[in-house]
Amino acid sequence: MAKDNLKTLAQNKKAFHEYFVEESMAAGIELCGTEVKSLRKSQANLKDAWCSIVKGELLINGMHISPYDHGNIFNQDPMRVRRLLMHKREITRLFALVKQDGYSLIPISVYLKGSMVKVQVGLCKGKKLYDKRADMAAKSAKRDIDRAMKEKNR
Repeated sequence: MAKDNLKTLAQNKKAFHEYFVEESMAAGIELCGTEVKSLRKSQANLKDAWCSIVKGELLINGMHISPYDHGNIFNQDPMRVRRLLMHKREITRLFALVKQDGYSLIPISVYLKGSMVKVQVGLCKGKKLYDKRADMAAKSAKRDIDRAMKEKNR
């Protein structure tokens, strides 16, 4: 993703801890008016969200968009299933990959591109416990090295 004209609204940091992201792609999302207003205020949560393919449609499940403060009867259910917009050939290719053992479709982030709300969807493979431990050890070692270099430069 290029950094021009993009504003990140929500990120799924848990996805990078739980999965290896092998490929990512952008998709549009079908929203109602008050949901867009809530998203512009960054009131979304992707922590437990996942994507599924049902009858040739890509759906996002478990994404929470808080009800708009100044909304009224037009506020939608915060946990409703929303449709993601992709070309049919991309959805069929993803469906073939997801049928393989161990692959999942996980939303990585929600962002604004111009005036359009987009979702970055990752094709992911689950990590084992030892992979998670190795990642945490590498992050800790990098943090210690950076701290030591900062102290040395003072």
